[in-house]
Amino acid sequence: MPILQVNPDSPALVHAAAAAVLYLHIGAGSVGLLSGAASMVFRKGSRLHRRSGKVFVIAMLLMSAIGAAVAPFLPTPERASVVAGVLTFYLVLSAWAVLKRKPGQIGAFDYGLLLTSTGIVAAGAYFMRLAAQSPNGQLDGQPAAAFVLFMIVGSLAAVGDLRLILRRGVSGATRLARHLWRMCVALFIAANSLFLGQQQVFPKSLQGSAWLFVPALAILATLLFWLCHVGYGAYRRRRAA
Repeated sequence: MPILQVNPDSPALVHAAAAAVLYLHIGAGSVGLLSGAASMVFRKGSRLHRRSGKVFVIAMLLMSAIGAAVAPFLPTPERASVVAGVLTFYLVLSAWAVLKRKPGQIGAFDYGLLLTSTGIVAAGAYFMRLAAQSPNGQLDGQPAAAFVLFMIVGSLAAVGDLRLILRRGVSGATRLARHLWRMCVALFIAANSLFLGQQQVFPKSLQGSAWLFVPALAILATLLFWLCHVGYGAYRRRRAA
């Protein structure tokens, strides 16, 4: 597992700080995965769902912020991890904000979200180009195709941000769908970072196994279910009206 590079001659306090950052990142990520799974299981709107959701937001913001800030200073800088951290932080923050703000209300915060999402798309495209132009077709050990995810998710998010601004906010099923897909995709990124990106922490019998894809696929399946549920509910309400 990559860790901060610290000079062996550095004071003990520096080594302790580097270790603390690492364990805080791991701990926040673990709490984020567990609380995210819990919030997907508990009934939407229930007390347990709200509480686990709050824990998820705090843990994921902490985990992604540390990951994005530390990645450039690893023994081998990981620019993909910087973008992944920023994207995850953005998704969780924007998903949380849409439920906290009154429908039909926008402000400078929403323009900041649009700027962030378009920046993620631009960063993904730039890094993909650098990877494609490199002799081995990789950037910091990641193939060019790895950056396509940032461009796709960032583009979808940017379209949603622009739509929110043009419509002066979102409400109803659109508001709930914005919250759902952003939270679930953030959880999907975190799950992939652990189960696929850190396979060395699992028993050798599981390393390279298809079982490590199950958590990410389960998250996507749950997201699809809830989006269909929200969409069908909105359709029934329109028919009833």
